Amino acid sequence: MKLQAFVSRSVLFVLLGMFLVSCGGGQAEGDGKLTILEWSGYEATENPDFFGPFVEKYGETFGDKLDYIFFAEDAEAYAKIQTDVAADLVHPCNSWWQLYVDNGLVQEIDTTKLSNWSHVNPALAAMGQFDGKQYFVPWDWGYESMLVRTDLVPEVPTSWADLWDPQYAGHIALWDSGEANYAMTALAFGIDPWNTTPEDDEFIKQKLIELKPNVLTYWSDYTEAYDLPQTGDAWIVVNAWQDAYANADSSGYAVEYVQPAEKRLGWVCGFGISPNTADLDLAYEYIDASIADSSMAALANTYWYGPSNTNALADIDPYVVEFMELDQAASIQERTSFYRPITEEQRQIRTGIWDEVKVSQ
Repeated sequence: MKLQAFVSRSVLFVLLGMFLVSCGGGQAEGDGKLTILEWSGYEATENPDFFGPFVEKYGETFGDKLDYIFFAEDAEAYAKIQTDVAADLVHPCNSWWQLYVDNGLVQEIDTTKLSNWSHVNPALAAMGQFDGKQYFVPWDWGYESMLVRTDLVPEVPTSWADLWDPQYAGHIALWDSGEANYAMTALAFGIDPWNTTPEDDEFIKQKLIELKPNVLTYWSDYTEAYDLPQTGDAWIVVNAWQDAYANADSSGYAVEYVQPAEKRLGWVCGFGISPNTADLDLAYEYIDASIADSSMAALANTYWYGPSNTNALADIDPYVVEFMELDQAASIQERTSFYRPITEEQRQIRTGIWDEVKVSQ
């Protein structure tokens, strides 16, 4: 934590300031800059409309206030924040939030400092609460499913289990995520992904190894999920988010975003504040701007994501509302298997299984 940046006229004030910082007695004044641990593609410098009020306040210099460190999946973000990455804000997804809280990696959110908080969906807000305290501000939510080039596949899959069909040999692209592939495989074979046994773990590992002859490649960055369907080599992009479908569809490709018989997977992601953040006010400004009505509508219209701000619905393209079922909350819950919090033990098991699968012959 930095000391206040002014020249003191009194040694006493300097000593007092040092004492307060060392014992945690006060919040130090920041340097006017935030470091954000973020998924690629969500940065304000690339999509300023996603953080409209922040950009409007600081004008052309808003980018000078932001640094980004990128990650490709939650396991990577969690590993980075536990080591030497000094981030003020982090944007993980809900199955990992409990781990951040348990390990003291985020501080409690004071929602009274967020002018747009009253518009946040209460059900999503509740996901970010632990022991009655708010630790995460939900921002975006969406699906994981199969993005299929319907003009290339012999038959469009209707189930996660169809991915093991030899007709797709060498033409499937999997997301390079142990958590996602574990959950997808569990659903495919009738296993509850959130309540598994050691026997289930071994079964899921073997099924993922059996899937490898059908796998063309692993994708990590969202831009790869955009590019792969266009090459024609990948017929099916697995665990793709709906923005990949939006991109392929708007580019004129014959694609389908499958609703598997076993349900799509669903995720909710949001912002947490590091306990070591030096500029707390700026962190709140950034988060508050992200959940503003206009910001949330821009996110939904660009990536076809679900916004946490229910007030944004009126400004979202009607086609996006229909595709995402944004006006059918009950239906979404019934047709989607949303990720749930995992324990540290589960995290290690699922990451370990995926590492073993990738190196297997």
